[in-house]
Amino acid sequence: MITYEYPFNERIRTLLRLEDLFEKTAHFSGHDGPLEHHVALVTLFDILETASRADLKLDLIQELERQRQTLLSFRNNPEISEEALSGALYEIEQASAALLAMTGRIGQHLRDNEWLMGIKSRAAIPGGVCEFDVPSYHFWLHHPAETRRAALEGWTRPFLPLRDALTIVLRLLRASGRPDHFVAKSGAFQLMLGGSSAQMVRLRLPLAVAVIPEISANKYALNVRFACPDGSLRPRHTDQDVDFEMTFCNL
Repeated sequence: MITYEYPFNERIRTLLRLEDLFEKTAHFSGHDGPLEHHVALVTLFDILETASRADLKLDLIQELERQRQTLLSFRNNPEISEEALSGALYEIEQASAALLAMTGRIGQHLRDNEWLMGIKSRAAIPGGVCEFDVPSYHFWLHHPAETRRAALEGWTRPFLPLRDALTIVLRLLRASGRPDHFVAKSGAFQLMLGGSSAQMVRLRLPLAVAVIPEISANKYALNVRFACPDGSLRPRHTDQDVDFEMTFCNL
C-alpha cells in the first residue's frame, strides 16, 4: 500500500515538510560518504529555513499541552491501559519540557556559524560548492567519516526537541481518524465536507494500482482526480473506476 497525505492548513503542511527533512538528514548522516554528508548538511539548511516560523515552537507547545489535558481526562477509565496512558503522558511532558528549554531563535546556532552560512549561501547557487569555490568545505569533506558525522550530529542536536515534538503531534493526528472505503467513478471523486474541521486527509492505494491522486480540498469540499503516471508534469487522467481508502484526521 502507498499512502498520500494532503494537509488542509499551513501549520500541518510545515510539520509534514519538517518531518520529511529530518528523516532525510538522519538517513544521509548515517552513511559514511562525503556526498551523503553533503546532502545531509544541505537538508539541514532546509530545516533551518522551514523552521524559521516565529510561532512554530509556541504552536507545538500549545498542541502538546492540549493533548496532555485530553489524555488526563482518561485517567481511571477502565477501558484505557494506565500503563500506556502514563507512557504517552510522560512522552508528551518530556517533549514539552525540551521545547521550553530551547532558548533564542530556532537554528540560531547555525546562523552564528559564519563558515556554515557561507556554505549555505553558496549551496543556493547551482554547483556553487565546488572545490574551487569553497576549498575549506572541500577540505572538511575529506575528514574521516566519524569526524564529519560528529559535526553533523552536533549541528542537528539543537533541532531535536522540535523533531520529537512534531513526531508526537503527527502521530496523534494520523491516529485520530478511521479509514473508510470509497470508489472514484471514472477516476474522479468529490465529497462535500460542509465546513469540516479536518486538518489532513490520508489516501491509501495498493501499490499495484498504477494511478496517483491529485487532491484539492478545503473545509467545504474535497476533490480527487486520479491520473496515470506517464512521466509528464500533468499525468493523463484515468477513466477507470478506482477503489481507495480515505481517512480524515483532526486533532
